[in-house]
Amino acid sequence: MSGAKDDTFNVLDLAEYTKNRPWWRKIFAPNSGSSAEKYNVATQLVIGGVTGWCTGFIFQKVGKLAATAVGGGFFLLQIANHTGYIKVDWNLVQRDMNKAKQQLKFHSSGNKMPPEVKSRVDEDLK
Repeated sequence: MSGAKDDTFNVLDLAEYTKNRPWWRKIFAPNSGSSAEKYNVATQLVIGGVTGWCTGFIFQKVGKLAATAVGGGFFLLQIANHTGYIKVDWNLVQRDMNKAKQQLKFHSSGNKMPPEVKSRVDEDLK
């Protein structure tokens, strides 16, 4: 026993080790560090610029498509109204507008509203 080396070992507590690591790193990339450790600043800027440009390009195309769909829908509704496929009961619209005006008059009769707002509401209701 006198000839044996006196080696010291560090004990690794696996429970503590896994508590300090994010769950996605445990599953997907156990040996990978952060991108700041892997790539230099110029590479990170290029990657960020390219991904930002791609994201902007995709959102631009999707936005144009959505705007075209909404505008086209309104256009088709106007054509359907003009050709007679859609009929509006204007008497019902007028009745509902009068009902809304009465409710606004009732709610604006108190002194809770500032005078400039109350006068503007009264102007619009006339």
